[in-house]
Amino acid sequence: MILDYEPGDRVINPNKKDWGIGQVQSIIDFKVTINFENAGKKVINAKEIKIEKFKK
Repeated sequence: MILDYEPGDRVINPNKKDWGIGQVQSIIDFKVTINFENAGKKVINAKEIKIEKFKK
């Protein structure tokens, strides 16, 4: 599995759209730390939860 995210990327969690748009803070192995506008910082296991790059 290759993660196509970099710090600064804007993303959404399609399973939790109420979290709002997030910004990737860091990536360590498959743990992605994202700061969401409505839910704060979340550490997401990228193997288990789908996150998508936000497109305007």
